[in-house]
Amino acid sequence: MTSADDDPRVAELHTVVARLRRELAAHPAELSDRMIAEDELAALAAMVLSGSPDVRRLRRSLLLVAGAIGSVSALGPAIRLVRDAVERFGEERAAG
Repeated sequence: MTSADDDPRVAELHTVVARLRRELAAHPAELSDRMIAEDELAALAAMVLSGSPDVRRLRRSLLLVAGAIGSVSALGPAIRLVRDAVERFGEERAAG
């Protein structure tokens, strides 16, 4: 895999994870699984900073985030953007 500076997927994932983190932080409702979502979003952000995220770990984190806050319709668009960005990491392997 190329460096983080050369891989647009990494930049995209960084952007959408940051967006979801901001939206979750600003969401006023009490969410029983908020801590799980925040922890996994932090893990996703750390993987992005590493520059070479593990696709299986990305998908696992995405599933945990979606399970924790996926029913909150206000966060749905941001979760979909994260899902789309994570899926792009699997496209290269599938095409090869």
